[in-house]
Amino acid sequence: MTSEQAVNGKQSWSTQVEGVDANFAVIEGIQLARGSWFSALDESSGARVAILGDIVASQLFGPTGINPLGQQVRIRDQVFRVIGVQAFQGGGFGPDDVIYVPLKTAQVRLKNTPTVDQIQVRVDVISSVDQAAQDITTTLRQNHHLSTNRTNDFAVETLTQFLRQANQGDQVLFFLLVAIAAISLTVGGIGIMNIMLVSVTERTWEIGIRMSIGARRRDIRNQFLIEALLLCLAGGIIGLLIGVLIGWLMVGVIVSAILSNSTSGTLPLIITPETLILPFAVSAGVGIIFGLYPAIRASRLDLIVALRHTR
Repeated sequence: MTSEQAVNGKQSWSTQVEGVDANFAVIEGIQLARGSWFSALDESSGARVAILGDIVASQLFGPTGINPLGQQVRIRDQVFRVIGVQAFQGGGFGPDDVIYVPLKTAQVRLKNTPTVDQIQVRVDVISSVDQAAQDITTTLRQNHHLSTNRTNDFAVETLTQFLRQANQGDQVLFFLLVAIAAISLTVGGIGIMNIMLVSVTERTWEIGIRMSIGARRRDIRNQFLIEALLLCLAGGIIGLLIGVLIGWLMVGVIVSAILSNSTSGTLPLIITPETLILPFAVSAGVGIIFGLYPAIRASRLDLIVALRHTR
């Protein structure tokens, strides 16, 4: 692997060049939008052929509208013939911002080295991944002539390890966001409670009148509890609309600008039922929890004291 400047006429683009073998497309599950992958003969002979990632093809040939197949791309002082264009992969610039050339070609013409930077292996079933990693480690230690008391001078990593690390990172981020949300909801709930307490104070005379004409304490309590609930639900609706709007802007404007370099691929805005239900559930919970104390306080007002209160 090496970072190089690829040039086609007046167009140039800095990208990653990877020398791979004929099986790499199968291992990585790479699909081609145009052309074909290089053959074992191309690899063994060190042929100067290249397969362009979607972004590279867009940058080098997009402005001119020329079909990349059969065209020439210069990398350093070497001229490569384009035999394929990778289909859009997505997930950032990495999977699409790359040029693949035969392994021997990269070793001889670009890096001048007999060694490789990385070996990628595909296992038949997930349950065999750990065992395969152990076997590979054993084989490499034997090939590197490492004694039992020496540490590895290489690293063997599996996708399951990456998944564990990613899950750990997701958990940390999840708890961080939950903590921020909890603080925000607590502050908002306290604000709701203060508003309702002020409302109880200002409407003391009204509460007294309602009690005098037969309203029960639970009627007063339910009235203020429903008011707090409706207030929080209104906030939940506003927050939901703002959140969807921000998500739409991020997907429609920011992400589209980032992906404008690619010739294909979209990133849809996905709204699940949980996205709609959760804000209302949380808002209702905040309204009930923080509105309960003002509602109980209103229901426990003394009738005579409430009627004497100045309107």
